Amino acid sequence: MTYISLEISDLALAALLLVINAGLSLSLQLGLERALIIATLRMVVQLALVGLILTKLFALASPFWTALAALVMIGFAGREVVARQQEGFTRFWAYGIGTGATLVAATLAVLFALSTQVQPDPWYDPRYALPLLGMVLGNTMTGISLGLQALTEGAKTRRTAVEAQLTLGATRRLAFRPLLRDSLRTALMPIINAMSATGLVALPGMMTGQILAGVPPVEAVKYQLLIMFLIAGGVAVGAIAAVLAGYFRLTDGRHRLRLDRLKSTDT
Repeated sequence: MTYISLEISDLALAALLLVINAGLSLSLQLGLERALIIATLRMVVQLALVGLILTKLFALASPFWTALAALVMIGFAGREVVARQQEGFTRFWAYGIGTGATLVAATLAVLFALSTQVQPDPWYDPRYALPLLGMVLGNTMTGISLGLQALTEGAKTRRTAVEAQLTLGATRRLAFRPLLRDSLRTALMPIINAMSATGLVALPGMMTGQILAGVPPVEAVKYQLLIMFLIAGGVAVGAIAAVLAGYFRLTDGRHRLRLDRLKSTDT
C-alpha cells in the first residue's frame, strides 16, 4: 500500500486559501480575519501536538496511558458541551450531565467495536481505540449539546403548558413527554442528515483519507460504514442519557417544574 507524502511546503501552499479568505474578510469588512487567523493557528498547534502525543502512545501501547488519553478526550468533550449551552444548567450540572452521557455513549460504542468488529491485539491498542473514540466523541457531544439546549429552552418556553398539566394532576413524565420527544429529535437530526448525505453528497473524511493512503475504495467504504454505525449508536445513547438526566434535574420527586435549577434563574 502506497501513499503520497506531504511536505511542509505543500501544507503552506494549501494554507494560502485561508490567507485569501482573510483578505476577502478585510475587503468586505466582515471582521472575521482575526478569528480566522487564531482558529488556524490553534488548529495547527493542536494537531501538531496530537500527532506527537499519538506517536508516543502508539509506541507505548499501554492500557494505562490509553485509558488516560481517552479520559482526557472525554473531559474536553464535556467542556465543549458546557461551552455550547447558552442558558442551560449551571456549569457543574451541565458539565456533569454532558461528561457522564458522553462517557457512557463513547465507552459503549468503542468497546463494542474493539471487542467485535475490529478486534485488535491487544484489544486496547491506541492505534485503533483512540481514533475510534475521537470520531464517536465529536458527533456525540454535538448531539448531547443540541438535546440539552432544546430541553432547557423548551422547558422555559413551554413553562405555562407544563405547569398547567402538573397542576391538573399529570405526572412529570406525562407533562414532559412532548418536550422529551422534541429534544431527542433535535439531538438526532444532524447524524440522520449526515447518514442521508454520505456517499451521494459528500465523501467522509475518514474514507477520503484511506483512499488517498492507498486503501481500495470498497474496503474504505466498509470502514466508513462501521464508523457511521458506531457514531449513530453513540449519538443516540448519549442523547437519550443526557436528555433524561436533564429531565430529572428539571423536575423533582413531587412532580414540580424546577426552572430555578437553570443558570439564568439562579445567578
